[in-house]
Amino acid sequence: MSDLRTLMEGLPVAEWCAPVSGPEAGFRNKAKMVVSGSVEKPLFGMLHRDGTPVDLTDCPLYPPSFSLAFTALKPFIARAGLTPYNVERKRGELKYLLLTESQHTGGMMLRFVLRSEAKLEQLRAALPWLQAQLPTLSVISVNIQPVHMAIMEGEKEIFLTQQQALAECFNDVPLWIRPQSFFQTNPVVASALYATAREWVRSLPVQHMWDLFCGVGGFGLHCATPEMTLTGIEIAPEAIASATQSAEQLGLTRLHFQALDSTAFATDQGDVPDLVLVNPPRRGIGKALCDYLSRMAPPFLVYSSCNAQTMAKDFRLLPGYRIERVQLFDMFPHTAHYEVLTLLIRK
Repeated sequence: MSDLRTLMEGLPVAEWCAPVSGPEAGFRNKAKMVVSGSVEKPLFGMLHRDGTPVDLTDCPLYPPSFSLAFTALKPFIARAGLTPYNVERKRGELKYLLLTESQHTGGMMLRFVLRSEAKLEQLRAALPWLQAQLPTLSVISVNIQPVHMAIMEGEKEIFLTQQQALAECFNDVPLWIRPQSFFQTNPVVASALYATAREWVRSLPVQHMWDLFCGVGGFGLHCATPEMTLTGIEIAPEAIASATQSAEQLGLTRLHFQALDSTAFATDQGDVPDLVLVNPPRRGIGKALCDYLSRMAPPFLVYSSCNAQTMAKDFRLLPGYRIERVQLFDMFPHTAHYEVLTLLIRK
């Protein structure tokens, strides 16, 4: 909290709300594992800069269900002939395992990141054994990442199950997790973040709202009412598909989600909504969008940030707004990172 106050120095805040935290162990819903070692003895975890592997399968940040999955996956790799990729030799096929769990259903999404499709049919043939060991696997896919670089995933996704999205639910709002779309990794604190945004927005006279950098629509879906017009903008088509599916489930016909660049969309509009909610990546919203918001001056802004440093920089580019409320959410226990939700009101 002291770090946040330091970054906000010189920016008057009307109300500092109490920080929100959650469990400090077993809270993550996602594991991103580098696969190293051999096909007979694979190792899941990370690589140090010198290439030394570190096993993270017993990391206390993961729930117990992940341990069961890792235990089953190790012999499966040998069954499927998925040789771990060797960075130094540039040989092998299996680069990463990406595992996500729904807190709502207990179902899991498993993604194999491979260098090529060479072992795809062998993996497919071995899959029934893995599904018998892990009946909670709801979505299984292969991502092809052929480049010899530290890039987590490639563009091509091949589904091995009929189901292609993992059902989740926060605060009675249905959400969908798809490959290649961002989803919060701390469900308990994320649920509190979305609920707080809903409380703030619904206390304001808002009939028309933009949700920029909307992801799978978590904020907009929580804040919207049947009478409200809402436009959600996100660059990733997979995330927009999830948001649209959720809006249909909720029967919210005045919500429209589009796969566009958020800054390009906003700065091309002539009308001004009552409220603009932004949830940008770590780089913040930047000067172009700040200048546009300053010029068009919607009555309310809600800013959700995972990088308070760029958020504070953006606020200094919005002199026409006063900071009404700030609340910290400890989304990343045991680290110096946190999420911040801020309400700004036009002066």
